[in-house]
Amino acid sequence: MDDLDKIKKEKERWEQEMQKKSRDRKDKFVTTSSEPVAPLYTPDDMEGTDYLKDIGFPGEYPYTRGVHYNMYRGRLWTMRQFAGFGTPRDTNKRFHYLLKHGETGLSTAFDLPTLMGYDSDHPRSHGEVGVCGVAVDTLKDMEIIFDGIPLDKVSTSMTINSPASILLAFYIVVGEKQGVPSKQLRGTIQNDILKEYIAQKEYIFPPEPSMRIITDTMAFCKDEVPLWNTISISGYHIREAGSTAAQELAFTLADGFTYVEYGIKAGMNVDEFAPRLSFFFNSHLDFFEEIAKFRAARRIWARHMKEKYGAKDPRSWLLRFHTQTAGCSLTAQQPENNIVRTAYEALAGVLGGTQSLHTNSMDETLALPSEKAVKIALRTQQIIANEIGVANTIDPLAGSYFVESLTNKMEQQAEDYFRRIESLGGVIPAIEKGFFQKEIADAAFRYQEEIDKKERIIVGVNEYVEEDEKIDIPILKIDPEVEKEQVQNLKKVKETRDNEKVKSCLQKLRNAAREGDNLMPRFIDCARQYASLGEMIQVLREEFGEYREVSIF
Repeated sequence: MDDLDKIKKEKERWEQEMQKKSRDRKDKFVTTSSEPVAPLYTPDDMEGTDYLKDIGFPGEYPYTRGVHYNMYRGRLWTMRQFAGFGTPRDTNKRFHYLLKHGETGLSTAFDLPTLMGYDSDHPRSHGEVGVCGVAVDTLKDMEIIFDGIPLDKVSTSMTINSPASILLAFYIVVGEKQGVPSKQLRGTIQNDILKEYIAQKEYIFPPEPSMRIITDTMAFCKDEVPLWNTISISGYHIREAGSTAAQELAFTLADGFTYVEYGIKAGMNVDEFAPRLSFFFNSHLDFFEEIAKFRAARRIWARHMKEKYGAKDPRSWLLRFHTQTAGCSLTAQQPENNIVRTAYEALAGVLGGTQSLHTNSMDETLALPSEKAVKIALRTQQIIANEIGVANTIDPLAGSYFVESLTNKMEQQAEDYFRRIESLGGVIPAIEKGFFQKEIADAAFRYQEEIDKKERIIVGVNEYVEEDEKIDIPILKIDPEVEKEQVQNLKKVKETRDNEKVKSCLQKLRNAAREGDNLMPRFIDCARQYASLGEMIQVLREEFGEYREVSIF
């Protein structure tokens, strides 16, 4: 009998003793994803794990323990608070406020009309201008947003998808006006259209032309904007839609592999573009499950990129990711409790090895963050970084029987999903068949049912409720005058620009869309002439059509 058999036998004995001598406080213990949790984990739960092959060392394949050799001992994660509201001037003021208080990267939130490709003066924009993010119609707005912020000194993330390439074009031209060449610009556009079809639903064009725009951006940036992350492949919105941790992991990586396949199909060498793919994950409330998810993600990506797609550059094997704490875990009741929830979620992101982090503000179920709330959220990161010692050593939970077991299980669940998606013909056919949507809907229903039955306790919501509670925190309100001001500013731009040049560059954009030429140079030309985002998107709507999701429920 070897040591593992002895441990198994002793564990069985201990479990029998435990059942005789103690009683659990509830019938079952599960993770946030409703996965069962055993009372104790021992070496037999890691059976078959090969340390060097499966876990290894930080900075080395398969990167389970982190993508850098010394991780946070060398450099802390980027503290990047998602910000944007009202007019471009309002957002510029908030950016300066955050940088003044120690933020190290910018993250831009756009309003709904911008996300959907409509200018502020479009009838469909009425009532939404500047409400959930900043309104951007033309290059002029981007010039104001980044006024006084040298683009060669910051990295900027932009959370936008269908029109992402146009926003990048605006940013490149702002850089030109500041004297910063595009090859020095650092940052990320989300540009992840596949998860829009799966979860967030802010798509405009059908999948194939959308994928063409993305591969055009990848091809352009590998030569002209080499420090820019061209896609932030996002699990965040998949999780916010109600998925489990394993679904978030599997669906996000499946999307990532699809972008790789389209890049190769477009004629690029995988090592030319894969190093600039980055990821964006949710950090939910189940502390150990989230850490295991991040560790599994790195290992899966590295293995597939090396062994399936033949990437030879180690930078192509690295899964670098941004983390945002879970907005869906925040509650409108007793909103101050959200500070505590966010702190634990942020800690899981750090122990999971994130490269950048957004911590949600306590008031985000009620409004966009106030200055007070966003400062507390930023201070939460700074306390984790500087006061509690977790940045001093690398992947400190490695070797935990529980965490390693969860990491292995998460990898197996993801691989099972990859096989199911492949059997449906790949990610896009699976989207069209509603596969992802049904899986997420089932998980969301199960989670809510557990809350309704009080099998899952949410403090302040279904337990520890305060009757006649009064919300006593400042709430940011968007002035209705914002829309009038933004529409007036757009009118001035259209009156003062050279409209013949705008007409000419929009026609060249149309020609490129028809003839298959790379669209990025045409977007940049249009930006330089102050053509609006809505005008460029309208050209593409006429050429590519609009996507309508098939009803599956």
